[in-house]
Amino acid sequence: MSKSTKPRRRAVPRFVPVLLIAAVAAGGMWWWSQRTAAGGEDAWRTTPVERGDIRVVISATGTLSATSTVTVGSQVSGQITEVLVDFNDTVEQGQVLARIDPATYQAQIEQGSAQINSARAALAQAQAALRNAELDYERKTALAGQQLVARSDVDLARTALEQARAQVRSAQAQIVQQTASTQTSRINMERTVIRSPVDGTILTRSIEPGQTVAASLQAPELFTIAEDLRKMRIELAVDEADIGQVQVGQAVTFTSDAFNDRRFSGTVEQVRLAATTTNNVVTYPVVVAVDNADGTLLPGLTVNAEIEVSNRENVLKVANAALRYRPADAADIPAAQPAGGSAPRGGGLADDLAAAAAAMQLDARQQAAFDSALATMRESQQAARPSGQGGQGGGGRSGGMPAGGPPPGMPPGGSARSDPGVQAQIRQRMMDRFQQTFAEFTATLDATQRAQWNRTLAATVGATRVTIYRLVGGRREAVPVRLGASDGSATEIAGAVAEGDLIVTGERAAAR
Repeated sequence: MSKSTKPRRRAVPRFVPVLLIAAVAAGGMWWWSQRTAAGGEDAWRTTPVERGDIRVVISATGTLSATSTVTVGSQVSGQITEVLVDFNDTVEQGQVLARIDPATYQAQIEQGSAQINSARAALAQAQAALRNAELDYERKTALAGQQLVARSDVDLARTALEQARAQVRSAQAQIVQQTASTQTSRINMERTVIRSPVDGTILTRSIEPGQTVAASLQAPELFTIAEDLRKMRIELAVDEADIGQVQVGQAVTFTSDAFNDRRFSGTVEQVRLAATTTNNVVTYPVVVAVDNADGTLLPGLTVNAEIEVSNRENVLKVANAALRYRPADAADIPAAQPAGGSAPRGGGLADDLAAAAAAMQLDARQQAAFDSALATMRESQQAARPSGQGGQGGGGRSGGMPAGGPPPGMPPGGSARSDPGVQAQIRQRMMDRFQQTFAEFTATLDATQRAQWNRTLAATVGATRVTIYRLVGGRREAVPVRLGASDGSATEIAGAVAEGDLIVTGERAAAR
C-alpha cells in the first residue's frame, strides 16, 4: 500500500510583511502630517495675494466756472437809455450792449469847440500885437544907432516885443488845452455806448432802461460775460494732507447733482500755493481744466471730484490687514528662502529699476550701460547677503530700508529703524550708492531721460518696505516686500511673493 502524500503549502515571501508594515507606517505618517498641516492652517487667519488694479484717488469738492469771466462796467455816469442784450445771449467783441444818455457830453463838446474858437481869436490878436512890437523894436534900434532916440526907448521896445511873444505862446497853449478838454468830452461820449470787450455769453445783467449809473469812485458793474463756455474749470479745495500727491496733468473725474447719470472728466491744470484756513483746516486750491464742448455743464454747479493720483494695473496686492500683523514671536519665524538662494534682496528693487528703464525707450548703447550697472548691483546685493539670514524682527515698516536687513555700514536693530533720522541716513546712503553704481548709465541719458531716471530712483529708494508672513504647510515664514500704491483696503506689494500665496493677518482663538 503506497503512502499518501500531503499537498505542499506555498511559502509566503518574507518581505511581504515588511512591505505591509512600511505601507501602514507611511499612511499613518501622511495622515498625521495632513492633520498637523490642517490644524496649523486653521490656527491662522489669512488672506491671499491677488493680482488686479489699484486706483488711488483724492476726493474734493469745488465749483464750476468759466475759464475767463469779464465784468463789463461803465466809465461814465448817466441814465441808461437802451439795453440791447439779455441773460444767456451770445455776443461778439465790439457788439453794443447798452447806451447811456450822451446829452451831457454833447454839450461839453460844443462848449469846448467854442472855447477853441475863442482861443484861436486870441491867438490872432496876440500875433498882430507881436508883429507891431517887432516893427517898433526894429525902428527904435535903427534910430538908436544914429543917436536919435534914447537907449531907454529901445529897452522899452524890447520888453514890449518879449511880452507880445509871450502872449502868442499863451494863446497857443490855450488852444491846445481847449482841444484836449474837448477830446476828453468826445471820448466820454463814446463811452456812453457800452460794447462787449470779448466774444462770449452774457451771464448777468445788472441794469434796466431808465436806470442811472454813477461812476464816481469805481466803475459800476453792468454785465458779466463768460468768454468761452466750451472750456470751463473747477477750483477744488484739497486738504493739506493730500496736496503733496497732486501734480499738474493728473486725470480728474467728477459728478454733479444736476446730472446724476453722467460722469465728467478733466485734468489738473494748476496747484496754487495760496492756502486757506477755515476752522483750523488748511486747504489748497487746485484748478482743473474741463472740456465742455457739448455745453452740458453750467457755471456755478457744485461738483464732487476725484483726482487720480495713481492707477496701477495688473499688480500683486494684499489686504492691508496683512501689513498690520505683528507676531509676538517674530524673532523665531524663519525667513523665506528664495529659489536657488540667489535672488536679490530688496523687495523687487532691481526688477523695479529694470521696469523703469524699459519704459524709457533706451537705445542699444544706453541699454548695454544699464544692463552692466544692474548686473553690478545684483552682485553687490548678493555679496551683502548674510549666510543663514533670518527674518526681520517684526512686521513694522522700515521706510526706505532694504528688506532683509540694513545696508552695509548701518547698524542693525529695530530701534535704529524706527528713528526717522536713521531712516533718512539709510535712504541717503542707498541713493548715493545707486547713483555711483548707475553713474555710467546716467551719463548716456539726455536731459529728459535723466530727470525721469532720477525721479524713478528717488521713488524706488524712498519706498516703504515691510515684512509680511506667508503660511506654507501650516508654518509661517517671513517675506520682505516693498509697498506701492494703496487704495485704503489693499496695497500693491513687490518681492518674493506670488499670486495665491496665503498671507497671515492674525491668529484664531483656540477652540474650547
